[in-house]
Amino acid sequence: MRVELSDEARRYIGRFDELTGVAPKDCLVEGDRLVFLVPAGEMAAAIGQGGETVTEVEADLGRPIELVEDADTPEAFVASALAPAAVNAVTISVQNDRVAYVEVPEGDRGVAIGADGRNIETARTLAKRHHDVDDVELT
Repeated sequence: MRVELSDEARRYIGRFDELTGVAPKDCLVEGDRLVFLVPAGEMAAAIGQGGETVTEVEADLGRPIELVEDADTPEAFVASALAPAAVNAVTISVQNDRVAYVEVPEGDRGVAIGADGRNIETARTLAKRHHDVDDVELT
């Protein structure tokens, strides 16, 4: 699946790569924050020991950043996109649209949704762009 990036997103990806040595697969520019999709297995390098790498990147870019780790399957991808919420299960329905139904413990629903719905909207956007999932719904 081909993801089209804006010039601004490409610049942020390039700078992130320069600072961390990790080349993100995608970048969402969402208001005051940036969300980078990090290749599977490279999250530790992107964060750095004690979070110092990600802190340096935030200072350099002048914006808060969030990282999502890529995954091979749509189910694992959606779970990763909703982290740090605990996800018990993800089921992809393919009846009319591809919908990811995510089972989240009641105590983690707020984390999965995020302030003003930002976390779940980010998960929806990334799941659509990378796994052709039309919607993400919590159960």
